[in-house]
Amino acid sequence: MRKISLDPLSISDWRWEPFLSHAINSFSNLDLYPCSIGLKFLEKQGITGPKSSPYNVQTKTWAAKTEKLSKVRAACVKAGEKTAVFNLVAIPSEKFDIPFFGADFVTLPSGHLIALDLQPILKNDLIHMEKYLDKIMPSFNSFNHYFPDGGKVPEKATKYFSPAFIWTRLPLGQDSEDIINGPLMSAFSEYLNVYLDLVCNAQRVSTLRSVELFSGKQDYMNYRAENDPARGMLTRFHGAAWTEEYIKEVLFSI
Repeated sequence: MRKISLDPLSISDWRWEPFLSHAINSFSNLDLYPCSIGLKFLEKQGITGPKSSPYNVQTKTWAAKTEKLSKVRAACVKAGEKTAVFNLVAIPSEKFDIPFFGADFVTLPSGHLIALDLQPILKNDLIHMEKYLDKIMPSFNSFNHYFPDGGKVPEKATKYFSPAFIWTRLPLGQDSEDIINGPLMSAFSEYLNVYLDLVCNAQRVSTLRSVELFSGKQDYMNYRAENDPARGMLTRFHGAAWTEEYIKEVLFSI
């Protein structure tokens, strides 16, 4: 096993650090290899806010890969004391019939946005969905009642989420902190465990099936790159040119 350094992702007083550490430790149980990321994307510093009270911005990236996952990457943002983003995506190799793993945890001055799912490559394909839905739905049923409904998802996006999609908005405050540190961490851990079990047990598919999976994966990645909700925030923090490269070459490249 090749150890991947955790040092580049140390962010002091960052809200989502326990989730990042748990994710990296979990994926480190696989045979991880380094995933090439340009130096300008590993860490980006900036300053934002009004001239009278500017504050620092840190954007850091961790990435690795395995034989069965073409990329596992975490994008982490801390902007001042009130904004923190943890976006984790595991992108499967099309040679194996595995869903995506997706977690998007965002803290803003207005509250927390929470999204967690094992996202399908081919939602209308029963063979693909049956490989994992019966394994993840018990976890969804155990935890979903802790999280109020986050609201309607755009129609075009529904094909990229499974029935096990946890989506919620939480206000700032101690009650939400208790939910995040308790049920959310437990759900995150269970979803990761189910996902890693799927990865470990996945078998190589036929060439024809691989073509179908690659097409579905490409559709998902194109949609995410074109509709990334972080685009505006990252552009404000780091400029349009860097942001477009980061989204298309790091976050959602195949």
